[in-house]
Amino acid sequence: MYLTIRHDTSYRYEATVHYSIQQLRLTPASGAAQSVRRWSIDAPGKLDATFDAYGNVLHTLVLNKPHSEIRVHVSGEVDTIPLVDGLLPDTAGAVPLEHFTCATRLTEADAAVRELAESVPMLGSPGGLIVLAEQIVQRVQYRPGSTEVTSTAAEALALGKGVCQDHAHLMLACCRARGLPARYVSGYIEPGDVPHGASHAWVDVWLSGVGWTSVDVTHASFASEIYCRLAAARDYEAAAPVRGRRIGGLEEKLNVSVTVSAQVPQ
Repeated sequence: MYLTIRHDTSYRYEATVHYSIQQLRLTPASGAAQSVRRWSIDAPGKLDATFDAYGNVLHTLVLNKPHSEIRVHVSGEVDTIPLVDGLLPDTAGAVPLEHFTCATRLTEADAAVRELAESVPMLGSPGGLIVLAEQIVQRVQYRPGSTEVTSTAAEALALGKGVCQDHAHLMLACCRARGLPARYVSGYIEPGDVPHGASHAWVDVWLSGVGWTSVDVTHASFASEIYCRLAAARDYEAAAPVRGRRIGGLEEKLNVSVTVSAQVPQ
C-alpha cells in the first residue's frame, strides 16, 4: 500500500513563552514492514536528530527566543506491505524481550485488569489476542475526551471509556500480567470508513514460536498495510509523537490536523 500522510500541529499561547523544548517522534523508519519514500518535518527552529533507547527517530526542538506560537508540519509518503495475522517480518530486536514484560505507571495491572487478562485462556495465540481486544473495546467504549494522556490502564477499565491510547495500555497491562512481552506503537492509519483514525496507537505482542504480532485493539483486528509506524516503546510516555516543556505561555490552545490517504501501487 502507498500511504500519503500530512500532520499539522500548532500551539498558540495566551502569553509569551520564553523557552520551550519539544521531543518529536514524528519520523517513521524504513524496515521490513514499511519503506519511507519521502519524509520531512518543518519547525520554527533547528531540529537535532538522534535515536532514542528503542531505536525510534527522535528530533529535539529548542526555542529560546520569545514566541507566542509553534507550528510543526510533517508530510511524507510510505510504502507498506500486508501482514498475515499481524505478524511482523522482524526479529526480536536490540531491546531484550524481558524489558517489555515490565509494567509501567500507565500499564500497572490491578485486580480488575488481572481478571480480564485471565479471562482469555489462549492469550498466547494470534486468535487469543483478538479475543482480548474484543473484550477490551466492549469494556472500554471509545469516547474522545473521557481520559487524559496521564490516565492509566486500570483507570480506563474502571471508567469504562477511553481512546486508542487507553485500549493499547490495557492490552499491554493484560499481556504483561500473563508474562507476554508487549510494546506500545504510535503511528498513523488510513481511516477509511471507521469513525476514528489517522493518528493512532496499537500494540505489538511477542508470541513464542511466532514473533511480534501487531494488533489494533481499538478495531479488534490485526494491523496491516494501512498502518504507518512511527515509534514503539513500553508505553505512551516513551513513544509519544510530541512531548515538551515550556517557561511562560499561561493557557495553551492546541490544533492538530492529520490526513492519511492510501493507494494501491500500480
